[in-house]
Amino acid sequence: MTDPRTAVVLFSGGQDSTACLAWALQRYARVETIGFDYGQRHRIELACRGTVRQELQRQFPHWAPRLGDDHLLDLGLLGQISDTALTAERAIEMQANGLPNTFVPGRNLLFLTFAAALAYRRGASVLVGGMCETDYSGYPDCRDNTIKAMQVALSLGLGQPLTLETPLMFLTKAQTWALTDSLGGPALNDLIVEHTHTCYLGERGQRHAWGHGCGRCPACELRRRGHEAFVNGAGR
Repeated sequence: MTDPRTAVVLFSGGQDSTACLAWALQRYARVETIGFDYGQRHRIELACRGTVRQELQRQFPHWAPRLGDDHLLDLGLLGQISDTALTAERAIEMQANGLPNTFVPGRNLLFLTFAAALAYRRGASVLVGGMCETDYSGYPDCRDNTIKAMQVALSLGLGQPLTLETPLMFLTKAQTWALTDSLGGPALNDLIVEHTHTCYLGERGQRHAWGHGCGRCPACELRRRGHEAFVNGAGR
C-alpha cells in the first residue's frame, strides 16, 4: 500500500541517493528532492541530478506522477569554513583522528536541518537520506545513532513529528545494488551506472562497469567493490 505522506529525499545525484529516491517513489504518494551546493570538489554531481530525475520519470512512468519538485540550496558557507579534500584541491588521506580528510564536519547535520525546514514548509513529514554505516568511510554523521538523535531534535524543534528514513543504513554496497535491482530491475541499475556520480575527484571521463569515475578514490573503490560483489551474487 502507498504511504499517503510526502517525503523529501536528500538527493545528491550519486548512487546511494538515487537508490533512496527509487525506494521513496515506491512507497510514498509524493516525493520531492533536495540538493546542496556547498562548494564540493565533485560538484559535477549537481549536473547529474536533473538527468537522473528525468530518466527515472521516462523509464519508470508509474513513478512519474509521484515525483514532485526539486530544490537546490546554496550552502557555500559550509565549503568556506571547511578544510577538506572534498572542498579543496588536495590529496585524499587519513588524518590523525582516524577519519579520512574527505570528512566535512557537520555536513549531514546541516543537510538534515535545512531539509527539515523545507519539509515543514512543503507539508512533508518524512526525510529520506542515504546515510550508511556499513560500507562507508567512518563519518560520524552517517551513523544510525546520529540520525536517531537528529530525528528527535528536529521533531522537537519543529513541534511536530518528523520521520528520518535511512534505507541503506545497514546495507553493504553489494546489497545497495541488489536493492535497486529489486526496485527497478536491470534498467534501474543501468541508469545508476550511466547517469549517477560518486567519484570524489569529479571525474566523468572513463566509464567502468560500475559507472563513471577515477577508479582510485575511496568513493570509486567502494562502488567498484560493491558492484563486483553484486555481479558475483552477493547481496541478493
